[in-house]
Amino acid sequence: MTHPPLRRALFGLIGWLIASFATGGVGAFASVSAASFYGSIMQPSWAPPAWVFGPVWTALYVLMGIAAWLVWREHGFGKAGIALKLYIAQLLANALWSWLFFAWHLGAISVLEIIVLWLLIGSTLLVFWRLHKVAALMLVPYVVWVSFAAALNIALWRLNPVALG
Repeated sequence: MTHPPLRRALFGLIGWLIASFATGGVGAFASVSAASFYGSIMQPSWAPPAWVFGPVWTALYVLMGIAAWLVWREHGFGKAGIALKLYIAQLLANALWSWLFFAWHLGAISVLEIIVLWLLIGSTLLVFWRLHKVAALMLVPYVVWVSFAAALNIALWRLNPVALG
């Protein structure tokens, strides 16, 4: 496919980045007291300090937005509709997790939801791979981080059955 004109491509990049960071914003809104909640519960010895999450998620949202943009720029919604819908679905699941864990303290449900998120990311990565290998590779740090986050989520839930009941 022919790439869109430069102006449209730049607006597309901005749009995909906004979508990614909007997900982070929705999650951050749910996580306003995340640092104090996270610091108040029992943690495994390998849990990172709360300050690590912000920079990691910022980098991941940049990579995610650029990855979606690359697929969109190369194929548009016509040829990459399923891939981009999967991408949007994983964004929604990403935002939901913060609400389940930090706002509502639903440990078991947040574990189930992060597994769904992981499957959506994996599916998105596989579909992106068929369309744009660099875009797919840009999602690898995301799936690795969510794998770590899932293990941490499970450990926190098991260590804090009352707080994350």
